[in-house]
Amino acid sequence: MGISAGFMFPHPPLIIPEIGGGEEKKIQQTIDAYQQAAEEIGRLRPETIVLLSPHQIMYADYFHISPGQGARGDFGQFRAGQVSMEVSYDTEFVHALCEAAAEARLEAGTMGEREKKLDHGTMVPLYFVNQYWTGYRLVRIGLSGFPLTAHYRLGQCIKAVAENIGRNTVVIASGDLSHRLKEDGPYGYQQEGPAYDARIMDVMSRGAFGELFAFSEDFCEKAAECGHRSFTIMAGAFDRIDVEAKQLSYEGPFGVGYGVCTCFPCGKDETRNFLEQYEEKERRELLAKREKEDAYVRLARYTVEAFVKTGKLPEMPQDLPRELYQNRAGAFVSLKEDGRLRGCIGTIRAVRGSLAEEIMHNAVSACSQDTRFSPVEDWEVDRLSISVDVLGETEKISSPEELDVKRYGVIVTRDGRRGLLLPNLEGVETVEEQIAIAKQKAGIRDYEKVELERFEVIRHH
Repeated sequence: MGISAGFMFPHPPLIIPEIGGGEEKKIQQTIDAYQQAAEEIGRLRPETIVLLSPHQIMYADYFHISPGQGARGDFGQFRAGQVSMEVSYDTEFVHALCEAAAEARLEAGTMGEREKKLDHGTMVPLYFVNQYWTGYRLVRIGLSGFPLTAHYRLGQCIKAVAENIGRNTVVIASGDLSHRLKEDGPYGYQQEGPAYDARIMDVMSRGAFGELFAFSEDFCEKAAECGHRSFTIMAGAFDRIDVEAKQLSYEGPFGVGYGVCTCFPCGKDETRNFLEQYEEKERRELLAKREKEDAYVRLARYTVEAFVKTGKLPEMPQDLPRELYQNRAGAFVSLKEDGRLRGCIGTIRAVRGSLAEEIMHNAVSACSQDTRFSPVEDWEVDRLSISVDVLGETEKISSPEELDVKRYGVIVTRDGRRGLLLPNLEGVETVEEQIAIAKQKAGIRDYEKVELERFEVIRHH
């Protein structure tokens, strides 16, 4: 046995008649598709359903798997507390999955549960499934802030466990699509919204799971999507498996995209090793990029590699360009992995004896002391892309009109709190966004007035 099917399901609470009060009829195509897919699950009679929910507990650096014997939930928060359900967890599957994740060096497990009750991202799909089949046990998994590659690897672990313990397993990827389809929608309109929905429905309806990695973080964020990580975990559960994929419905009348797709295995296909293909492509691109790195970036990379391996700041190289020994300036070292920020630490002004020392110390901080991330591990080092920003002198300005997000970085100050944002960052398109992010980093409320400074940088890739 193993993975017998995968389903991409949305989770709008109003699709439940007791909540929708008639409004659910506006997404009748979605309801019909749900019924068709749930009937398929009934025919499969799975022993285990692995359900991936964006509304389960989510950590930046951990996949949370619900612990215990089971849980219950209801739609009380949507004024329909009479609609409730109770599930039993597949404790053997959960235990085996935790072990498989550990072997795969994935941070995943049953620790850190903050809310035992079932979330609506879990209950909406099960509301329909339970009409056709209730003889399953559940494995409920939350998403994480890890890159898409880690989500795919978790899917691979799910596949391995289902096969190893002989479970007839169905995977449900719960997730709405873009929330920015209409001006009167919950998050307004953004052109990336309909673009995301068209693209993801095309990918999922073809089973072209390797293309999921090509959705940039910035694009997904602007689209305000909900389920991309869920879909990627499900894709990993079909690694090296040929699939018959099909779109059953797509609608977005309320400004949020709802898509239903099915995925059935058709036998082994070693050419569908999408993660390996993606990582090999990334390796080639990183190697090509490393060959073009200048002395500033090579110094930062040398420092990160040595520190991660030994836990110590290495000796300064003796063959650096003269300006690195003679000049002093503030500098930021930024690390990215799989296109996502992995660490960024710097100094506004020089605090070391030379620019070389500044870069080396900040490289160590970026890989080990950025509190937003866990320390970089040895296996990650070769996957990192690194940049170094050398800061020019700061100057006070009186108005945001004197800023340019592509040319100038910004420093905001209020009552001793200070926040900085570098210029020309992916996803930061306006001065207003730039200032808002800098305020957020400093713990300054958006409405509070601040003193502004600007600076230019020389960016080394």
